[in-house]
Amino acid sequence: MPQSSPSADAPLFIVLNAGSGSSDAERTRETIESVLSGVGRAHRILYVEDARRLHTVAWQAVQEARIQKGIVVAAGGDGTINAVAQVVVGSGVAFGVLPQGTFNYFSREYGIPADTAEATRLLLTGRIRRVQVGWVNERIFLVNASLGLYPALLENREEWKQQFGRSRIIALWAGLATLLRGHRRMTLEMEHAGRLQTLHTSTLFVGNNRLQLEQIGIAEAAALDEGRLAALALRPTGRLAMLWLLARGAFGRLGDADEVQSFSFETLRLSVLRRGRRGGRIKIATDGEVGWMRTPLEFRVIPDALPLIVPADGADG
Repeated sequence: MPQSSPSADAPLFIVLNAGSGSSDAERTRETIESVLSGVGRAHRILYVEDARRLHTVAWQAVQEARIQKGIVVAAGGDGTINAVAQVVVGSGVAFGVLPQGTFNYFSREYGIPADTAEATRLLLTGRIRRVQVGWVNERIFLVNASLGLYPALLENREEWKQQFGRSRIIALWAGLATLLRGHRRMTLEMEHAGRLQTLHTSTLFVGNNRLQLEQIGIAEAAALDEGRLAALALRPTGRLAMLWLLARGAFGRLGDADEVQSFSFETLRLSVLRRGRRGGRIKIATDGEVGWMRTPLEFRVIPDALPLIVPADGADG
């Protein structure tokens, strides 16, 4: 994809989520200030203590960046990055990331360092690469979108994190607990590539992150390089079989399981069938944030939608 260099004196407008990730927010702020002040780079940090204000603060940052020909930066986990990117897409301003989350799939995919000081220096030396985003019913997603079991897993994982702290081990145990509780099955009517299909599943997962898909062993990960999204659905199965699927995913073998159906697409329309009727609302997760949407759901890919600052010496692919 084409790359270009941002202006060397473009001011940075940094939306810092104080509640995101395991890092101390004030220490993160001090690190950012130290790096940018040390080179005399104009910047402003917009501190967000209430996650409900993320959209408002992101909108403010984008408006100021448009006026001053600046760059908007999201400092937080994948959910925070998504919230800020929602406003950046289509605004004409460049986008930077300072990852602070547990998994940081989006930043890792594009070679952005997890260390805050290194990621801040990247904002000064990097290049702009336009990357694709996924879209579902007027919301973008950078990593994944899902319905069914996966949103429930995310909600339970957040409860565990609030009690026991943020770590990958806590996330794993929360996932195990969710699977052992059992799960509802959905009947979906899907339309893509000119075909209509009825699918019985416990969860539908749509991925827009090659790193995550490769990690669990989904062959369609390569389709993302061709401007597509990858979907996988789990056929109805018991609790022990679900635990076995979780183990296969941990070893990068999920795509080989008979219970898994996967495919790639550019556009996908789906409805949820309840007692033979379509319509209603369904819980859906986008980049780890769970909310409700009205059906039918319209998934599509938008190529080259987000002008992201990436390492100047990174591979262009």
